[in-house]
Amino acid sequence: MSIDNQIQVVLIDDDPHLRQALCQTLDLAGLKVLTLGEAIGLTARLSRDWPGVVVSDIRMPGMDGLELLAELHDQDPELPVLLITGHGDVPLAVQAMRAGAYDFLEKPFASDALLDSVRRALALRRLVLDNRSLRLALSDRQQLSTRLVGHSPQMLRLREQIGALAATRADVLILGETGAGKEVVARALHDLSSRRSGPFVAINAGALAESVVESELFGHEPGAFTGAQKRRIGKFEFANGGTLFLDEIESMSLDVQVKLLRLLQERVVERLGGNQLIPLDIRIIAATKEDLRQAADQGRFRADLYYRLNVAPLRIPPLRERGEDALMLFQHFADEASSRHGLPLHELQPGQRALLLRHSWPGNVRELQNAAERFALGLELALDSTQDNPAASVLTSTPGGLSEQVEQFEKSLIAAELTRPHSSLRSLAEALGLPRKTLHDKLRKHGLNFADSASHSTDDE
Repeated sequence: MSIDNQIQVVLIDDDPHLRQALCQTLDLAGLKVLTLGEAIGLTARLSRDWPGVVVSDIRMPGMDGLELLAELHDQDPELPVLLITGHGDVPLAVQAMRAGAYDFLEKPFASDALLDSVRRALALRRLVLDNRSLRLALSDRQQLSTRLVGHSPQMLRLREQIGALAATRADVLILGETGAGKEVVARALHDLSSRRSGPFVAINAGALAESVVESELFGHEPGAFTGAQKRRIGKFEFANGGTLFLDEIESMSLDVQVKLLRLLQERVVERLGGNQLIPLDIRIIAATKEDLRQAADQGRFRADLYYRLNVAPLRIPPLRERGEDALMLFQHFADEASSRHGLPLHELQPGQRALLLRHSWPGNVRELQNAAERFALGLELALDSTQDNPAASVLTSTPGGLSEQVEQFEKSLIAAELTRPHSSLRSLAEALGLPRKTLHDKLRKHGLNFADSASHSTDDE
């Protein structure tokens, strides 16, 4: 069992009378103390960020104070360790100080000497942990900026929300369209939390067959159903001590939703065919591309589960709302792909940048990443919505000269305007700021036809 962070001093001595006397001294000074008769196993019970200090005798059976010091400092070199020595152990104590002990006290020593040393060590420990926390916070912000690329107000706000929620124990509901990066956000929440050393288990509820979803999530005992020959540990239990990311939660059946609600409320899981309640220390991050409130109103999703999940919602903005983030992301993914394939880096040209900004990105970041990969490989590609939007022209990493780029950009602008409703060719020409004769010539040059526009009339007047 790990040692509670409320404990300020761990006192180790194999002499029960001395141990009791020293504990009483520390207790009367208002310090929370845990006393132990041996040092074996202590290191495994202390987290790296435990906020206390260790006071230990040097000569003890099993593991002596010097061995304990070495083991503790392998885990955390900045943990203060105070050693208690007999008269003949002073050379050992000097050796320990050189090895990193905070202080040593030679028996017999005054109570005030012990209290003074412990208080100074605790003050140092607080300073060390404060500095460590600040460094971690800075690292976390840098890590978020690398994972969630973009300078738009929406992304700045999302990173702030992730940073604030990651430090809590709250379950989170992520809202976002397909391809927006829901699992990236879930992993960031896990990696920036105190659970980072625990498992991160991701499961797509929409990809599970109805016949196996309960067994997959909750596990089962032998004989729970036909074919269940041995015990299976479910995903919830497997994620114990960490985070479970449940994507496409809207696809879960109402029966499974009932069990999930119970798990969220009671933090226990019961395997299929079993009768033992297994306690869980787990954080649930759910994700959906649907409006769960609307689904609840329609009877497709339990309202009580919706309200239980919606305590800490995080909305990922679609790429079309993020402005020039699309350009930054595209170049980021293209550079990554170029490096991965050992190819030279390519910069986006002005016409290409304009095309990327005009594209609606129905597949969000996933679509953009695939387009960037093709760009890095020097392949021509049409963006996914080309059939609906002629402006979504061809991108290539090796464009022609300036005149060719200008013509390509001109074609994309005219094609984009053709997708908007125009009652006549005159209306189209006015929208583009061109004389009708010039527009006729450009349509012919670029192989475009007003008859293919979104809405038109043959009446030119």
